[in-house]
Amino acid sequence: MKCVLGFDGGGTKTECVAMNLSGTVIARGRGPASNPTRIGFDAAVAGVNQAAHATLAKLSEPAHILALCAGLAGTAQPQYRERMRGLLEEAFPGVGITVCTDLDLALAAMPEGPAMVLVVGTGSAAVGRDGAGRQLRQGGYGPSGSDEGSAFDIGRRALSASRSAAGGDAGVELSRQILRHLGCADWAAVDTKASLAADDVYPRVFPVVAASADAGNSLAQSVLNDAAQKLAAIALRLADALDIAKTKFPLGRTGGTVGRSQFFDQALASRLRATLPNAVIGPAPEEAALTAARIALRQAVGREEAAR
Repeated sequence: MKCVLGFDGGGTKTECVAMNLSGTVIARGRGPASNPTRIGFDAAVAGVNQAAHATLAKLSEPAHILALCAGLAGTAQPQYRERMRGLLEEAFPGVGITVCTDLDLALAAMPEGPAMVLVVGTGSAAVGRDGAGRQLRQGGYGPSGSDEGSAFDIGRRALSASRSAAGGDAGVELSRQILRHLGCADWAAVDTKASLAADDVYPRVFPVVAASADAGNSLAQSVLNDAAQKLAAIALRLADALDIAKTKFPLGRTGGTVGRSQFFDQALASRLRATLPNAVIGPAPEEAALTAARIALRQAVGREEAAR
């Protein structure tokens, strides 16, 4: 069976979509993280490979992969993108390979003309284009200097706030939930785990904060309100840089934190409306892995036509 694969990979997981040459999705699967700047290039390729195997295992007959598109966080720098492309060519010999960022996928799914997408997962960033097609981005360069309002940032902020006596009863309850979720007996164990692999700690705290905020925990709600304010600021900086803040344009939201907490979704939407009143705010039109599969399909069709 001839098919193509589309991947959406980040610091937590890798989603994969298999599509036949008529454009029908025939299987979906998931693998571990595949952001090379967070986990290393070999581990990132392994994450893509595992997602592919998980997807293809669901097919009733062997697959002949013609092309794949991997939209991976951490590949914005040309040298990183080319290195990943080379490694994927080794892992998938004879397959047409396209490597781009997860942000590229998000923007490619938006309507023609001025548009922006706010991506909030393990990291955070905004990407957009103006009426002339010029594309810019804000953020998404890792937790040391960006990723404000991301799952990583939320987890780190929640740990700090819940350990403080100023958190009161809400802090005590949030601390108890976080320690139990991380499987740690005390904060010393959390610190040790975070020092060894921060991505295994801070982003994992987000679901606890999200659930606690929805349940009415005031400290969790404060952390998420702060994150929403940071994300709105990222979106405003990008809109100003593109000179589209005063025009009507679609603003999509996507990423692993979106749709996980009613409180956070509402807080973010409220902040974005206040900051960018001309933006038409909604979800991204389609999942990134599906957009990646469509890109791979165009490449496969082009190769098939060229071979005739």
